[in-house]
Amino acid sequence: MGDFVNKRHFTIDWAYCDPAGIVFNSRFFEFFDTSSWHLFEAALGVKPQEMAKTFEILGVPLVDARAKFMIPAKFGDVVEMHSFVSEFRRSSFEVRHQIFVDGQLAVDGSETRVWAALDETGKLTTKPIPADVIARFKTP
Repeated sequence: MGDFVNKRHFTIDWAYCDPAGIVFNSRFFEFFDTSSWHLFEAALGVKPQEMAKTFEILGVPLVDARAKFMIPAKFGDVVEMHSFVSEFRRSSFEVRHQIFVDGQLAVDGSETRVWAALDETGKLTTKPIPADVIARFKTP
């Protein structure tokens, strides 16, 4: 079994760029977050706003994010973004994001997210990720 990869293309708008027309680094983390939600919807078949109710969780909050920048993405570039879950643990998972410009890897990033719920006292806590959820992120 291989990892389910969600791919999307988008054009770099001026609003994402610094005065030199290069994407400002913090914007890539916005791209990661957006692509995570696209990935969840594609793999789980549930709209992001319905995930909490469907899976009886509070959500999948971000607890860490990192990126390596190899080549710049610029105003007007059409980029291809690949997002997939690279590792599942008991209650957390790694989402990997790769952004390609003209077929070259420009940004390699990842996020750590947790499967979160409220405990009986109302405190935010993690809970185990169900096996059927993990299975939806795999392809035969």
